[in-house]
Amino acid sequence: MDTLSRLEATIASRRNADPASSYVAQLNHRGLAVMARKLGEEAVETITAALAGEREELVGEAADVLFHLMVLLGAKDVTLAEVLAELDRREGTSGIEEKASRSE
Repeated sequence: MDTLSRLEATIASRRNADPASSYVAQLNHRGLAVMARKLGEEAVETITAALAGEREELVGEAADVLFHLMVLLGAKDVTLAEVLAELDRREGTSGIEEKASRSE
């Protein structure tokens, strides 16, 4: 988990940097729609790698998804701790039960 915590801190420190010197700053400067689209692109690339790619490709694409998700969460002021707390809340609950509870 230390890796994701460090990534969250790095993203926060670069959010308002010069977009010419930071990819995180570029994404934030371009706006939420661009960040969301980029996350979607990376998710599709991850799916493609899972279905047809090599293991190393899947690992790389999964890392890209996590990175872009963290950028998007940061832009919305959602912390990693909040996401982890939600996962903790769901722990021990059947996925079928949890999904059904959201539609009630």
